[in-house]
Amino acid sequence: MLKLSRLTDYAAVVMAQIARHPNKPHAAAELAEAVQLPHPTVSKTLKMLVKADLLVSQRGAQGGYQLARSASSITAADIITAMEGPVAVTTCSQAEGECELASTCGVSDNWQRVSMAIRTLLESVTLAHLAATTPIKLPVQLPIQSISVEAVSA
Repeated sequence: MLKLSRLTDYAAVVMAQIARHPNKPHAAAELAEAVQLPHPTVSKTLKMLVKADLLVSQRGAQGGYQLARSASSITAADIITAMEGPVAVTTCSQAEGECELASTCGVSDNWQRVSMAIRTLLESVTLAHLAATTPIKLPVQLPIQSISVEAVSA
């Protein structure tokens, strides 16, 4: 099962909350209360998102956290990458040369296709979409090259 960590899920929830009110700075305590998550968890999440340049923080009485860029230019892939690292279903589809079986593996190219399809889909979903209260309609067909059955059975 492909599954995001709870912290990544929480990051999306916090980012969506900020995106719904983009013109004001948000304190960590206020965000924790708004999304009903523990303050330490929200603080940890916010620090990771600042480090990934998805949020900016400002200290002081009028400080808080704001989006580093518009919600329509931040993607689900950006949030996942900030929290978990690059989107990939296998080690070899993340970075070349990280698998000792690469020279004998017959499926790595196809895992790379799967990873690319997932990444492409996640890049098509923006924070603006995640923050919206109505579900988005995703494309039914992904832009993936089809795999020839003859090539597999040969």
